[in-house]
Amino acid sequence: MMGRLNRSFAVTRVTVDGDRVHTDTRADTVTVEEPLEIRVGGPTLTTTMRTPGHDVELLHGFLYGEGLITSAADVSTARYCAGATGVDGMNTYNVLDVELAAGVAPPGPELLRLTPTSSACGVCGTSSIDQIMRRSDRPLTQITLDPAVVVTLPDRLREEQKQFRRTGGLHAAGAFTLDGEAVVVREDIGRHNAADKVIGHLLLESRLPADNLLLVMSSRASFELVQKAVTAGFGGLVAVSAASSLAVELAREAGLALTGFTRGDRFNLYSGELS
Repeated sequence: MMGRLNRSFAVTRVTVDGDRVHTDTRADTVTVEEPLEIRVGGPTLTTTMRTPGHDVELLHGFLYGEGLITSAADVSTARYCAGATGVDGMNTYNVLDVELAAGVAPPGPELLRLTPTSSACGVCGTSSIDQIMRRSDRPLTQITLDPAVVVTLPDRLREEQKQFRRTGGLHAAGAFTLDGEAVVVREDIGRHNAADKVIGHLLLESRLPADNLLLVMSSRASFELVQKAVTAGFGGLVAVSAASSLAVELAREAGLALTGFTRGDRFNLYSGELS
């Protein structure tokens, strides 16, 4: 799978120096983007564009965020479809067949998404903050943020971004302790996929709800990411870029600590308390 994370292409690098233009051709490494089709009990539930790797974690995180499962035991089997082959006759590893455990309700027709989901835009699956709050089966653990720790988290996340150093084209998500120690970090071309991989890992390790953990994102704090953090029980979300209005509203309603523009020695505190 590691060989599918990036590809090399011959590119022309252009440099403009006053009225002179310099060009040279060289190899450039770019991030792989491929579809992942998720079938639950036969029908296709969704297709998302992602960077291959940790697909089973992504699957569990996605199903958990959609409210279809509450534990790893709710998934009976998850395997790549043997019949999904490319023009070379080899398995594409782009289709996951999932069977839910006995007694777990299958997804209703309202959840089926037969069109691909862009890696730039996640699958929200809800239309209001009230729906998110009704799906949260327990209140979040209220935490206080240590500013001295918060400002270190983007750099600590970046230290774990091995593929980003090769391509510069990946988002990252990580679960960190309140003291700033990394629990798990995952990368993906889609920020929502990176978050799902982290949440899926924690679910498989029986570490949800994510009490006293922070979700750290290399991206902006959108409504969908706050939604995922709240559903997974994180105490806070630390984002490198901006927060949206709906993200702030949901964070405040749910009691999720939320920071944005977390860069260098400063950040904006949108929700939560400092220690």
